[in-house]
Amino acid sequence: MNGRPARPVAVVRVDLAVPVASFRDPAFPGVIRCLPVPPPSTVRGMLAAVTGNAAEPVPLGLSAWSEGGGIDRETYHPVRVDGRNPAVGGRVLAVKGGATIRDRPFLTGLHVTVWIPEPDGGRIASALRRPVYGLRLGRTQDLAYVRSVARAEMVPAGESIVGHALAPVGGHADPAALTIRLAQTVAAGRLGGQSGDYLWCAVGAGWQPVAGAYQDGDQAVWLQAVRR
Repeated sequence: MNGRPARPVAVVRVDLAVPVASFRDPAFPGVIRCLPVPPPSTVRGMLAAVTGNAAEPVPLGLSAWSEGGGIDRETYHPVRVDGRNPAVGGRVLAVKGGATIRDRPFLTGLHVTVWIPEPDGGRIASALRRPVYGLRLGRTQDLAYVRSVARAEMVPAGESIVGHALAPVGGHADPAALTIRLAQTVAAGRLGGQSGDYLWCAVGAGWQPVAGAYQDGDQAVWLQAVRR
């Protein structure tokens, strides 16, 4: 496990409520598999919409869990790269490789907490008062609502409550933790980016030893930085 951070860090904590959300897993291109948490890249994309910047590659901590879920049936209109079966009015013909109906899993009652270190935290908190674009987490129709914005000082932690926090591999040793691969950033044009493996607990994990973590109250927080 990694060592404990050296000093406290000032952050802005943003609590979000998302009634419905769906985060597609890119590791399953032939089917639609819903990730249980928003990838850090998705959260950074939402922050970029708030500030109006092209990107917000800021360090952040993330905790998320949902109250339930369901399945939609959606019509997809994929456009062929070779130009055959072009889209007309946003639709393509229902031929092989054309329009098709697929099940799309989704989450309901999503609770998300984001921790953003200063000075970026203060800048983004100011932008949240009058965001440039609406807050959406995932699909265009999946609106996010700000429940609270607060400043806090996180201290280095050796033991803490893991809960539903997103942790790097080695951040804790809870036996019920899932290992999931998530995008950290997505390059312009979606032709590249950064991804990483994370630990996440579907059932909130309790008080236990942690490594490389901070603590906000009793909650463990791991700050995920973008590789330069």
